[in-house]
Amino acid sequence: MPDQEKVILDARRLLCPMPVIRVQDKVKELSPGTRLEAICSDPGVLNDIPAWSRINGHKLIETREEKGEYIVVIEVVAEA
Repeated sequence: MPDQEKVILDARRLLCPMPVIRVQDKVKELSPGTRLEAICSDPGVLNDIPAWSRINGHKLIETREEKGEYIVVIEVVAEA
């Protein structure tokens, strides 16, 4: 299995809906199969980014909290 490209998006210190907007803008630059890891400080992203991903056809890989930061990983499935 080839290595998947992984891109990290720093959305810390942004309040919703800005992290979702940043994810949306970044996904437009990425190819299908790329994983995008969004690092955020707003806990609302744990619901908002998965909902946005589902609506737009992308695959949610994981959500987690680490040391007060919220991390959401999605896989780009369809081109925006």
